[in-house]
Amino acid sequence: MPAVTVADITVLPRVIAEPNARPRRIKSITTAPQGYEGEGFPVRRAFAGVDLADLDPFIHLDQMGEVEYAPGEPKGTPWHPHRGFETVTYIIDGIFDHRDNHGGGGTITNGDTQWMTAGAGILHIETPPEHLVMSGGLFHGFQLWVNLPAAKKWSPPAYQDLRAKDVALLSSHDGGALIRVIAGEVAGHQGPGSTQTPITLVHATIQPGAELRLPWKKDYNALVYTLAGHGTVGENQQPVRMGNLAVMADGDVLVMRADSIQESRSPAMDVLILGGAPIKETVAWMGPFVMNTKAEVLQAFEDFQKGRLGTIPIEKKAEDVNAILNVHGAPTTVVEGVSSEK
Repeated sequence: MPAVTVADITVLPRVIAEPNARPRRIKSITTAPQGYEGEGFPVRRAFAGVDLADLDPFIHLDQMGEVEYAPGEPKGTPWHPHRGFETVTYIIDGIFDHRDNHGGGGTITNGDTQWMTAGAGILHIETPPEHLVMSGGLFHGFQLWVNLPAAKKWSPPAYQDLRAKDVALLSSHDGGALIRVIAGEVAGHQGPGSTQTPITLVHATIQPGAELRLPWKKDYNALVYTLAGHGTVGENQQPVRMGNLAVMADGDVLVMRADSIQESRSPAMDVLILGGAPIKETVAWMGPFVMNTKAEVLQAFEDFQKGRLGTIPIEKKAEDVNAILNVHGAPTTVVEGVSSEK
C-alpha cells in the first residue's frame, strides 16, 4: 500500500489551507471491531458504535483486509440485492470482480473504484477472479455505503467504473502527503466520481513526521478513518492508529499528523477522509436495504422474494431471506435511525 503513487510529488498541485482557517474539533474516536464478510473474508466495521446522525449521509464502511491469501483462499460475496443507496468499492491492493443484473460491472485493481447506484433495486455479486483464487495474493480495500435522499431512492440503477489513473492527485503544502481525490472536490480539484448525494472521498498517505491540513466544506460532516500506520488528528493531536475512526465537529480545515516513527509493515500513515451534505431524513435499515421507513424496508424484502428486483442464476440464489441479511454485516432487525436534524 498504497496502489496509486507518483514518482515526484513536487510536481503535483499543492493544497494550502487559509491561514485563518479554523481546525475542526474531534467529537469522538472509536475503534472498528473485526469480523468476517460474505464467504469469509476479514473486515473491520469502521462505523460500529457511531450514531447514524454523525455519519449522515453515510451508512456503512468496511475495511476489507489487509490480508495475504494462500492459494485457494480468496473469497467474495454471493449474489445479493440492494435498494435505496450507493455502494462504493475501492481496491488498494488486489483484484475484485463485480457483476450485476443490469449489465454493470467489471474488474477493479490497485487504486480502481466501482461505484454502484442501487436506487430502486439491483442484484449483484462481488468475487475474486479465478486466477487470483488459484494463486492467492494480497487483498486490501474498502466498501462504503452512501445514503440516497427519499427523492432519489427510486432512481434507476447505475454503475461507474473509476480507474486509478483518473483519480485527482494532489500534494500537501510541504509535499509530505499524497492526496487522492476519488469523488467530490478539494481546494478546487475535482475527483472522477459522480455522486447522487453530494460528498467528498479522499485517500491520503502522510509520510512520517508530516502534517496534512485539508480544507473542508463547512456544510459537510467529516470522518477520518486510519487505514494504516499511526499519528494524530485535530489541532490538539489526539492519537489514532489503524482501525480508529475520528468524527470531526465544526470548522474549516482537517488536521492530521503522522508520527515520526512508523512500523515497518506500515511505513506511512494512510487515512480515508470522507464527508458530505447531511440528508437529514429518518433512516430505516435492515440487511441490504436502506430506506426511510420500516414499511419500505419490508416492501423491499417482498419485492426481492417475488423477483421484482430482477433474477439471478437459480444455483446461486439465496435459499431464504436470512441468507442475505448478513451481507456486509448489515443489521438483522430494522434499525430506524434518528434524523441528523437537531
